[in-house]
Amino acid sequence: MGDVFRYPDKPRPGDRVAVLSPGVGLPEIFPAPYELGLRRLQETYGVEVVEYPTTRKISAPADRAADVNAAFADPAITAVLTSIGGDDQIKILKHLDADLIAANPKPFFGLSDNTNLHNFLWNLGIVSYYGGVVMTDHGRPGSVNPHSQEAFRAAFFGDGWYDLRPAESFTDVHLDWADPANLEREPEMLPGTGWEWHGGSGAVEGRLWGGCLEIVDFNLRAARYLAPDDAAYDGCVLYLETSEEMPTAQYVGEVLMCMGERGLLRRFGALLMGRPKAWSFEHPNDQPGRQAHVDAQHEAVLGAMAEYSPDVPVVLDVDFGHTDPQLVMPNGGEVRIDPGARTIGVRY
Repeated sequence: MGDVFRYPDKPRPGDRVAVLSPGVGLPEIFPAPYELGLRRLQETYGVEVVEYPTTRKISAPADRAADVNAAFADPAITAVLTSIGGDDQIKILKHLDADLIAANPKPFFGLSDNTNLHNFLWNLGIVSYYGGVVMTDHGRPGSVNPHSQEAFRAAFFGDGWYDLRPAESFTDVHLDWADPANLEREPEMLPGTGWEWHGGSGAVEGRLWGGCLEIVDFNLRAARYLAPDDAAYDGCVLYLETSEEMPTAQYVGEVLMCMGERGLLRRFGALLMGRPKAWSFEHPNDQPGRQAHVDAQHEAVLGAMAEYSPDVPVVLDVDFGHTDPQLVMPNGGEVRIDPGARTIGVRY
């Protein structure tokens, strides 16, 4: 594995860390889970949180980009975390100062719409961290999921290898932030289902690339924010997950089909697929409905991989992304996958 990618220096207790809203300023609308997440960040990890002008404000893309540039430029800031995702972060990318950010690499944490920034940093050769979102991870109702907290601590402060493991329990049901009383309630958890392993028999090592499938699709359609040469993805490991929008299995299959027709899927040495979120306020599925959604997505993923990249390992229901626990994936970081031992290790 080459030295093209850089792992930024990690923060230490007592450091100043930025919290931004480069996707959407939801802390303006839902301050309670945001402030709970900030308090836990400071009390649990001993860091000083620094907010920026758009962190608690619904703002224009250029203004959000200015905050990203400012946070990376500030030598006193040692990490950048995001409050939440969004749906139009792709609009800020043209306003970012690539040279400034490349000269001042810092650990960046976020998921969902923040896939755009992860991809931007990947193109600069900077490892970033898919997870650790303030409102959904640190601001989780009741208490922080201990599995999530363990992975975040390892990624936030550490630089060694971390063994991912299947969650003993999980949930994809989120409580309504509009009711402050919900912050006191622990989410109802379901028994863990383990990972599903398909295809491939040999161990795989590579660098992770991916994120939220819908945002990867945005980048594919915009056709200006991917690597200049698709060969940059050769030997990497693709990781994808789907959001609270709960895209249909048909859509998931179509995105993978287009990646396959472009020749991208055959470039990756493996696919790690996050546990699908199968419940939302718009689609409050019962358990059979949730299982049907998951099964349909699995079928679409496995069908596309069987057609376009049949010889690589595919692991389903890894606990990263929009479900709980929210494990951290090092975007651009190293990963080891062993289908025989059924293990996944990532280097933070």
